[in-house]
Amino acid sequence: MSEEQAQALMQQLQAMESYLTDLVQREETVMRLLQEAASAVESMKGMTGNVECETLVPVGLGVYVKAKINPEQKMIVNIGAGASVEQDKNSAINYMESRIKELEMVLQQLASQRQEVSMKLEQGQHEMNKLIQSNRNQMQ
Repeated sequence: MSEEQAQALMQQLQAMESYLTDLVQREETVMRLLQEAASAVESMKGMTGNVECETLVPVGLGVYVKAKINPEQKMIVNIGAGASVEQDKNSAINYMESRIKELEMVLQQLASQRQEVSMKLEQGQHEMNKLIQSNRNQMQ
């Protein structure tokens, strides 16, 4: 293998490492979104009966306001692209659970891509090691 081929292989390996890092960051983001969505569903399910719940609502920079939540009142659900809709509690829970399923599918796809890139990267590194070893043997 020539020096140009070795440099091309090195560039491919660097590109794969960068892509792998990007995939890992996307996985982490999706996992955080899954945790947040699951927490939201649990919070909504926890509001039962006609008893008002008292909670703290963040207004920013560590400042909170006490608020009472009526479990029967409608919820505002962000549906994307800056749009929000008003839904009853069960509809909001159903929407969030469908989003969780979508996020789980995205997470599986990212994990599959990460595994594929990792395997290709490992193969490339193995090829580079063989190249280095053959060059060492030729120089002796």
